[in-house]
Amino acid sequence: MKNYKHPILFYALVTIIPWIFWLIAGKLSHQPEPNMIMVSVLGFIGLMAPMIIAFRMIHKETGLKKDLGGRIFNFCSIKPIYLFLTIFLMLASILLAQVISLLFGYSANQFAITGHYTFSSGVFPVWFLLIMAPLIEELGWHTYGTDVLRNRFNLFYTSVIFAFYWGIWHIPLSTIKGYYQSNLVVTGWIHSLNFLVSIFPFVIIMNWLYYKANRNIFVPIVFHITAGYFNEIFATHPDSKIIQTVILLIFAIILLIREKNFFFKTELTY
Repeated sequence: MKNYKHPILFYALVTIIPWIFWLIAGKLSHQPEPNMIMVSVLGFIGLMAPMIIAFRMIHKETGLKKDLGGRIFNFCSIKPIYLFLTIFLMLASILLAQVISLLFGYSANQFAITGHYTFSSGVFPVWFLLIMAPLIEELGWHTYGTDVLRNRFNLFYTSVIFAFYWGIWHIPLSTIKGYYQSNLVVTGWIHSLNFLVSIFPFVIIMNWLYYKANRNIFVPIVFHITAGYFNEIFATHPDSKIIQTVILLIFAIILLIREKNFFFKTELTY
């Protein structure tokens, strides 16, 4: 991990390049007769930028290429509990949030599997982006982006810095008509704020799993996919997602207390 050396260059590039494509896509999406193929292509190019930049920076360093290869195939050393949490934690959190919402008078119809989604994705099927977006993102964030921060900060500060950045990184997507972030703005400020706040416990938990799993790259990919998928398949009320954020915050705080040394030590031992 000592070879992950260029945080400023990496984060500058993965901000500027996606933002250019997404702001253009946002402008085009609000035209009287928008070219949705162009909007979708521009959006997808912006999404791919962190992965392409990360792979380019890794390709220049032989040590990083070896490290990447080792982290893709290291499943045998992962404890089953971390795999279980990776797959089912986000499902458990949204179901528990919906159960709690019943106490406040919300409908049990939330548990219905709707078969449709709360946002559009241009010419791409939504199910395709629910899989591909986390896959592509994490091939940027957890091949280079997270470790280049962890090389300089403890895990807690690494997670907080990245969560703050990640929230800002998503902002231009709110300009693209029909996209998830754009629909959040329409839903109301409290739900937009909840999305930004929810990123912090989500990143803390995801990075905890990532480093507990010996930096296996597929762990954050699967965790990210389950977060998007399970939050979309049910008829979840937007307010239940606020409850889910509280649940994840409580879980993250428990982790920080129980794993204090793991989160706050500076030296690298994984």
